[in-house]
Amino acid sequence: FTNPWADPKGDGWQISQSLFAFARGGITGAGYGKSIQKYLYLPEAHTDFIFSVIGEEFGFIGATIFLLVYLAFLLRGLYICLKCKDAFASLTGIGVVAMIGIQALINIGGVTASIPLTGVPLPFISYGGSSLLVCLLGTGLLLSVSREVNRQKALELVQARGQT
Repeated sequence: FTNPWADPKGDGWQISQSLFAFARGGITGAGYGKSIQKYLYLPEAHTDFIFSVIGEEFGFIGATIFLLVYLAFLLRGLYICLKCKDAFASLTGIGVVAMIGIQALINIGGVTASIPLTGVPLPFISYGGSSLLVCLLGTGLLLSVSREVNRQKALELVQARGQT
């Protein structure tokens, strides 16, 4: 991963094609559905290298917006977990947020040649049922923690009104 250009037709093929996809995208991208790298150049473009296709089709601006949406999801999840007074629910939510965040970090780092490739799918985006199922189950747990936070706030509000 440190020098994919040493063997661009062998071991460096995946990383070099991924970087070509980002380069072709430029600032604004090639346009939705107009990626060339996904047609047999970029192996597993629908799973492991979907972020490269996003970078090629939507460019730097689209990829940055995509990353900001992930960041907003993760920060909101952490905010919910920190507001929860139940320690188990809070730690469960933090675990879910960490699972999704680390998985996204590993995938994005791999396709941008920042870290070695591992074959980890991009949460909620990559093709594959088992990864999507686990991410959606985790999100359901996070929503349950959010419901618990709202229940705690409502209980505090009722208690405050009853005392006055």
